[in-house]
Amino acid sequence: QVQLIESGGGLVQAGGSLRLSCAASGRTFTSYSMAWFRQAPGKEREFVAAISWIGANTYYADSVKGRFAVSRDNAKNTVALQMHSLVPEDTAVYYCTGRRFYSRNYRDYDYWGQGTQVTVSS
Repeated sequence: QVQLIESGGGLVQAGGSLRLSCAASGRTFTSYSMAWFRQAPGKEREFVAAISWIGANTYYADSVKGRFAVSRDNAKNTVALQMHSLVPEDTAVYYCTGRRFYSRNYRDYDYWGQGTQVTVSS
């Protein structure tokens, strides 16, 4: 059974920073690309960032490029999302997921955590 547990969300003022973490257990994700998605109320889940299995390649949505950074620690089976210069539009539930091959389409992923809420106040 696969488990993905996100943490680190919270309430932050615009311009602030947060660091999200995702711990994977029950299955090794060291050979998987890992990704972060987010979903705001009434909106479809959208791609945020992804990282290849050895961390050599990273991918970002245009809306977060230059502000967010994704990283991973395969020894600990964790992936992180460092978020800077947050804006109210970043408010959403953030989810981590993984699959063998990187994709920006949430429908391509089978495993999801429960998500962590990020709220950015103006």
